[in-house]
Amino acid sequence: MIYSMEYKKFHIFNNFLIGVTTMKTLKLNYFTDPGHGWVSVKLQTLIALGIHNKISTYSYIRGKTAYLEEDCDLGLLFKTCDSIGLKIDLTPKHTNNRSPIRSYDTYKPHKCVGIVLAGSAA
Repeated sequence: MIYSMEYKKFHIFNNFLIGVTTMKTLKLNYFTDPGHGWVSVKLQTLIALGIHNKISTYSYIRGKTAYLEEDCDLGLLFKTCDSIGLKIDLTPKHTNNRSPIRSYDTYKPHKCVGIVLAGSAA
């Protein structure tokens, strides 16, 4: 039944969005290596904020987490959160070596939604 599946998807994302928008601060990790940085964000959060389809291929994905690159996609996250009154608290995590994030899969919006829906069906 397509209707019930669509309703289930809406219900899952709507409940998560309500949870995100009632928070005052979104606590995230900010990973850096000597050349670059990324902020880890749960895929559900990107979908709930409506920006999952605006993230560039300069970001990465692993499991149910996206790693937003600092030069472009992090700015989009800050702007979106600011527009709904959600503050971001970053915890720095630095390595002097090459970050393993560089070897994660390239971010693709359709992967994001597929992973979240697959996890919610279980």
